[in-house]
Amino acid sequence: MDTKKARKKKAMGLEGVICILVLSSLIYLLSSKMGGINMINTIIKTAHDLLLNTVFFIMGVSVIAGAFAGILSEFGVIAILNKMLSPLMRPLYRLPGAAVLGILTTYISDNPAILSLSADKGFTKYFKKYQLPALTNLGTSFGMGFIVSTFMIAQSGSMGENLVLPVIIGNLGAFAGSIVSVNLMINSTKKIFHENGNDLEESSTSDFLNYREIRDGNVLERLLEALLEGGKNGVQMGMEIIPGVLIICTTVLLLTNGPTVNGYTGGAYEGIALLPYIGEKLQFILKPLFGFTSAKALAFPITSLGAVGAALGLVPQFIADGAITSREIAVFTAMGMTWSGYLSTHVAMMDSLGYRKLTGKAIFSHTIGGIVAGITANILYTIFI
Repeated sequence: MDTKKARKKKAMGLEGVICILVLSSLIYLLSSKMGGINMINTIIKTAHDLLLNTVFFIMGVSVIAGAFAGILSEFGVIAILNKMLSPLMRPLYRLPGAAVLGILTTYISDNPAILSLSADKGFTKYFKKYQLPALTNLGTSFGMGFIVSTFMIAQSGSMGENLVLPVIIGNLGAFAGSIVSVNLMINSTKKIFHENGNDLEESSTSDFLNYREIRDGNVLERLLEALLEGGKNGVQMGMEIIPGVLIICTTVLLLTNGPTVNGYTGGAYEGIALLPYIGEKLQFILKPLFGFTSAKALAFPITSLGAVGAALGLVPQFIADGAITSREIAVFTAMGMTWSGYLSTHVAMMDSLGYRKLTGKAIFSHTIGGIVAGITANILYTIFI
C-alpha cells in the first residue's frame, strides 16, 4: 500500500482561474479563425487520422526495431559494441567506461532505461557522486534513437530519395550534442559535490564489461524468445506514445497548418498557422543554424521537447506538404534523439536518481546540447551532401 501523503490545495484558488482563462483564450483563438464547429471537427478528424496512419505505423516500426534489438542483445552484438566503445567514454564524457551501457540501452529503448542501470550498485560503483546526475543527460541524448532512425529511413519512399546518409549524419549530430550536454552537467555537478575530478579505477573483471546474461534454451529457442520479447516491447512502446501523439501532435498541427484552398472545412490537419508565423520571424536565426527551408519545421524540435513520438507524427505531413528536405531529416534526427521528450522525463529521472534539486541544471545543459546537435547535423550535411 502506498503510504505517501497526497498533496492538497484549496478547492477554490488562483490556479483554477488561470486555467479557465488560458483554455478560454486558446479556444477563442482557434474558434474565431476556424469557426467553432470546424475547430471541433478538425481536432477529432486529425486525432483519428494520426491514430490510424501515424501511430500504427510507428508501432509497426517499433515492433520490428524491438525484435532486431532483442537479437543484437541476446547474441552479444551489443556486448561487442560495449567493449569497443568503452575506451571512448573517459576522454569524451569524463565518465567511466561502464557508462557506455547507458547509451546502448537508451538507444534501443527509451530515456528511462538508464534508471534500471543506475539502480544497480554493481554499475554505480564505477562512478563518483558528481558523475551520477549526468547519467540523465547521457541517457536522454540517445533515447529512442533506434526508433527515430528507423522511422526516418522508412520515409525514403515518401521523400523519393535514400535517407540513410542523412539519418547517419543526424546520429552524429546527436552524439556531438550528448558530449556537450554531459560535459556541461559534469562541470556543474563537480562544483556542487566538491570532487577533485579523478575517475574511479575500473575493475578488469567487471561483470558489465566482460559477461552478459542470456536466455535459457538452445539457439533457436533463444532466437524466438528474443524476437518475440523485443517485438512485445515495441508494441508496449507504440501503445505508450498514443496519448502524446494524439494530444500534443494535434495541438501542434492546429498551430502549424493553415486553412485549405477552400478555407476552413473542418477537415483533418487544418490550423491557424501560428508557429510558421513565429518561425518566419525567427527564420534569420533558424536558416543559418539549422538549415530549415520552411518555418513549419520549427514545430518538430518544439514537439520533441515533450514527446519525440508525437514529433515523428509530424514528419509525414511535412513531407506531403513539401515543407522539408533530407537536410531537415538529418537535423530532425539529431534534435529528435537529443531532445526526446526530455521536458517530460528529466524531472522524473532526476527524482529517481535522488538529485531533484539539480533538475534545472540538467535541463539547461540538455537544451544547449540539443541546439548543438541540430547545428552539427546541419554543418555535416553541408559538408557531405
